Amino acid sequence: MQALFAEHPLFCFAAVGLFGLIVGSFLNVVILRLPRMMQAEWRASAAEILGQPVAVSTRPRMSLSQPRSTCGHCRTPIKARHNIPVLSFLLLRGRCANCNHPISLQYPAIELFSAVLALVVLATFGALPFTLFALVFTWTLLAAAMIDWHTQFLPDALSLPLLWLGLLISLGHDAGYALVDPATAIIGAAAGYLILWFVFQAFRLVTGKEGMGYGDFKLLAVIGAWLGWQALPMVLLMASLAGAIVGGALMATGTLERGKPMPFGPWLAIAGWLALVAGDTISGAYLSLAGLR
Repeated sequence: MQALFAEHPLFCFAAVGLFGLIVGSFLNVVILRLPRMMQAEWRASAAEILGQPVAVSTRPRMSLSQPRSTCGHCRTPIKARHNIPVLSFLLLRGRCANCNHPISLQYPAIELFSAVLALVVLATFGALPFTLFALVFTWTLLAAAMIDWHTQFLPDALSLPLLWLGLLISLGHDAGYALVDPATAIIGAAAGYLILWFVFQAFRLVTGKEGMGYGDFKLLAVIGAWLGWQALPMVLLMASLAGAIVGGALMATGTLERGKPMPFGPWLAIAGWLALVAGDTISGAYLSLAGLR
C-alpha cells in the first residue's frame, strides 16, 4: 500500500476522493433515515410498555437499504442514473427529474465534504494502517454532526461503535493502527465522558436546567479514545469557541431565538476532526501566540 502511494500518489488521491463521494451518498441516507428509524423504534417500545396497540404501517419497514430512495416531494423512486454523487445533481440542475421540485443542497454538499475530508486525511497520514480507521472516524463524525444539527440527538448507533473501535485499535498502537496506546485511550474515553458529565451536573445544580445531552458526553469520550486525554482541552476550547461564535451570530441575526438550545455535538465533531488532522499545528500556533514557545 505504501509503495503504491509512493509511486502513484495521484491515483491514490483520485481513488480515495471517488470513494469519498460514494460514502457521502451513503451518509446522506444515514443522516435522513437513522433518526426516523430510531423514532419508530421508540414509539413501538413506548406503546408496548404502556400496553397500547402498536400502529401498523402499510409501508415497508425502513432500513438503511430499504425501501429505495424517493423524491421527498413526489415520492417517485430515484433511478440509479439520477443517484450518481454530485454529477446527477449538476445534470438535473438541482431538481427532481420527475416533478422538477428543488433538491436540497445538503445532498451534494455532504458528498463533497465526505470526499474533501477523506483527501485531507490521506494527505495527513499517507498510506499508513491508521488511515483507514481515520476515514471511518471522519465519516462517522460527519454523519453524527449533521444528525445532531437537525434533530439535537446523537445516536448511540454511531457513537458507541466508534468508541469501542477507538479502544480496540489502540491495542495496535505499536504497529501503526492507532495514534495512542491503550492506557491513553482508556483514560481519554473516561475523561471525555466525565468532564462533560460534571459540567452537566454543575449546570443543572446551579440553574435547574439541563445544558446538554448525554450524547455529547459519549461523543467526547469517542474523541478521547481516538486522540487521547491530552487532546481534550484543545477540543473543548475549540468546540466552545465555535459554538459561542456561531450561536451569537445566529441570535444576532434572529435565526436562533434567545434561550433556544443549539446542539453542541457538531462543534465537538469539528474540533475532534481538526485535532485529528492538525492537532500539533493548532497547539503549536496557540503556544506561539501565547508566548509560551
